Amino acid sequence: MTAPYPTDHSRDRSEDVAETSVGDLIGNISNDLSQLFRQEVELAKVELKQEAGKAGKAAGMLGVAGFAGYLAVVLLSFAVVFGLSNVMDPGWAALIVAAVWGIAGAVLYANGRKQLKTVDPMPRRTVDTLKEDAQWLKNPTG
Repeated sequence: MTAPYPTDHSRDRSEDVAETSVGDLIGNISNDLSQLFRQEVELAKVELKQEAGKAGKAAGMLGVAGFAGYLAVVLLSFAVVFGLSNVMDPGWAALIVAAVWGIAGAVLYANGRKQLKTVDPMPRRTVDTLKEDAQWLKNPTG
């Protein structure tokens, strides 16, 4: 059975609340908001780091695709020069080597481009939580 009157503990708490000044309340709100802001910045850092990793991987693939294109040009040149002494017609030898490197470059380029499209520079979770925080600030009771 509960007591009809508040316990001493609840009376102490209500006295503490009653004695809290407006300045203290504003200070508490200010501290809470600054802590919330720091947490949001930290979340944004984590999200941006993840997206930067994805962008780095895609850029690496595009770099390899560029290198493959460069090798296609170099090998095409060498194939033309050295192909003259082969049994095969020099033109066909050069085309085969160039086609192999061209295909490799095209595949790497397509994969890198596709992965680069998945990079999202916007920290979505941070934006969502900031919207929630703004909504809470507008209506803290509901």
